[in-house]
Amino acid sequence: MISRRNFITAIATGVTATALLSACGASGGEGGTAEDPTVLNYTWWGNDDRAERTNKAIALFNEQNPTIKVVGTFSDWAGYWQKRATEAAGGGLPDVMQWDLSYLRDYAQRNQLLDLSDIGIDMSGFESTLLPSGKVKDKQYGIPTSTNAFAIYYDPAKVAEVGIAEPSGNWTYAEYQKFLTDAGTASGGKYYGSSDFSGVWWHFNIWLRQNKIADFTADGQLGFTKDDLKKWWGLNAKLRGTPAIIPSDQVTQLKPKSPFGSNKTVSEPTWDNFMAGYLSDSGAAELKMVTVPSDDPDNLGLFLKPSMLMVASAKTKNKDAAAKFIDFMVNSPEVGEIFKTSRGVPASKAQRDGTTFEGVDAQVVAYEESIVQYLSDAPEPPIVGFGTLESEFLRISEELNFGKVDVDQAVDQWFSSAEDVIKQNS
Repeated sequence: MISRRNFITAIATGVTATALLSACGASGGEGGTAEDPTVLNYTWWGNDDRAERTNKAIALFNEQNPTIKVVGTFSDWAGYWQKRATEAAGGGLPDVMQWDLSYLRDYAQRNQLLDLSDIGIDMSGFESTLLPSGKVKDKQYGIPTSTNAFAIYYDPAKVAEVGIAEPSGNWTYAEYQKFLTDAGTASGGKYYGSSDFSGVWWHFNIWLRQNKIADFTADGQLGFTKDDLKKWWGLNAKLRGTPAIIPSDQVTQLKPKSPFGSNKTVSEPTWDNFMAGYLSDSGAAELKMVTVPSDDPDNLGLFLKPSMLMVASAKTKNKDAAAKFIDFMVNSPEVGEIFKTSRGVPASKAQRDGTTFEGVDAQVVAYEESIVQYLSDAPEPPIVGFGTLESEFLRISEELNFGKVDVDQAVDQWFSSAEDVIKQNS
């Protein structure tokens, strides 16, 4: 199997891979006919760009598989998980779902997801180091569609407009914060530097890795202390309420778009596969990415995370059809051509080899090539209840940003919530 390092290097140097055909035609066994096809409900989260691409993939699958009819729905991130929780409580999860690593263990351990280990999905083209991210207790509940890595986005046109130098990456947190302050101040109130990066759980996770601190222990407890979180949330204490960071109330008003996608900030920390969505939302001619800051130049704390996974409901009555659709979505080169890197860099060899990367997509691949030397293993599915902890992390950090609580109060609130969640699920 081609390694991630060799794949990224090959793409970055312009090597054209040989496309592999995906076995995605109709083959029976789904229980439907062309006149009365099996109906498969599929749901995902995302913006209009992802919806357009996903609907193209669904239409292609339906065309090639006339005995199955996939019906798709989507919503924004927050609404998506609220709907899944309601459906799970009522026993009615959709047949197939786009999924996030944060919620995999939670739903899998409650027997709400289907074990995909041996139902006809080709997993031979996935790197062995990546597939465990979709496993819980040795059962493969999720299949990664793609991988992504964390980055700092910035708009070069806005940087030039406010008259400061473009960042080059390889920077400390102090240098990063100076960039945010300079950008916001020089804009004269037109832009902020960024949203509050300390409110992003996965950026905190990276900071913990940079400091050789675990997020969770093997037995499902917290691997970091209150003092660790105080240091993290205290990083931006002097920046909140300044042009460096956009206030929480403005962030709320802009949803479902981000401040960066709404042209209210010069930069934004997030995953590299957001490029297409940011370009669509902002209308920018060009966006660039650099590495996250670190006070240890040899340890950036970066990793390739499954940007999303495909899962199925444990109660689906259409297991064969679900398997065929999931296999199509993760292995088909035609699907790769539709999504490019908007979901991240394709995780399966068949899809990578059959996808051409140009322009923005080549830019995302080039970024991942540039950080290969800093990558560590993909994370395993987080502890049960992590989705709640991540949501609380964001909510409390927004109150911190808004000035409703100080750092000590914010830390106490989050730890109290975390201890309750861990106790309930232990």
